Amino acid sequence: MTRAPLALAVLIGAIGLALLPLLAASYYASLMIPFFGYAIALLGFNLLFGYTGLLSFGHAMFLGFGAYGAAVLAGKLGITSFEIVLIAVMASTALVALPIGLFCVRYVGIFFGMLTLDVTGGDSGMRVPRMNILGLEFAQYNKIEFLAGPFYYYSLALLIIAAAVMWRIVHSPFGLHLKAARDNARKAEYLGVHVHRFRLAAFVISAAYGAAGGAILGFRVGLADPELVYWTQSGQLVFMAVLGGFSNFFGPIVGAFAFTLLQDQLQSLTQYWRFILGAVLAVIVIAFPEGLAGLAGSLRRTRAGKTA
Repeated sequence: MTRAPLALAVLIGAIGLALLPLLAASYYASLMIPFFGYAIALLGFNLLFGYTGLLSFGHAMFLGFGAYGAAVLAGKLGITSFEIVLIAVMASTALVALPIGLFCVRYVGIFFGMLTLDVTGGDSGMRVPRMNILGLEFAQYNKIEFLAGPFYYYSLALLIIAAAVMWRIVHSPFGLHLKAARDNARKAEYLGVHVHRFRLAAFVISAAYGAAGGAILGFRVGLADPELVYWTQSGQLVFMAVLGGFSNFFGPIVGAFAFTLLQDQLQSLTQYWRFILGAVLAVIVIAFPEGLAGLAGSLRRTRAGKTA
């Protein structure tokens, strides 16, 4: 997709999300908060998966760092500013990811995936208290009103900023080095690319994005839940990336949006919603290997070819 149609599609999507709280029930607006959290986490995940070629089976660990970090900072230390909490959990997660990445990025493929498979325990969780945003408490709003109003737009703004920063990263010389190492690591090393260093940097950035997404998820629920770091959550991130199309920059965001809506609707219809989601993924992988974003691009090219 060329820059002009892409920019138009992004603008339409952003306007649609901005109008959602005004046009739909507050339930659907609050439902988008997990989408924003997962979308931010997936921007980082796809830097590692789509652009570096490393598939992490334990990326939910970083969502957990974000959620539990927010619980400790706000609930135990009494920090009431979400901005301070967000910066703190991203920075601390990046520091934790550094030694993990130093070990893991020396391996690729299934070996990297198994090394990043997280192991967690405990079932009680930790409370994430309500914090102020931009220095404002919004005390006049109850929780649903706050999530569907101020925090909705706050999270949307965070997603836009995170996407803009990641766009700059992947289109920088750093991003080009990552893609070179992904396509042919040995040739990249011959050309002077420090493959392990670039992979490590991508791993740390990806972890920080995951922590930001986890903090949003924990804030929305009001609880840092152990299930957030369970291995199925890591598989869920992979699912969303593949569903949207990890070869497309906006594919994981599309995947997070589609997954959020599909999960919500299927859970209300059947207890076997995971089976149906798995079937949907199988169809996407077999019939549309570039995901939903790739399918949209293929339809556009087909339509353009017919009119040419």
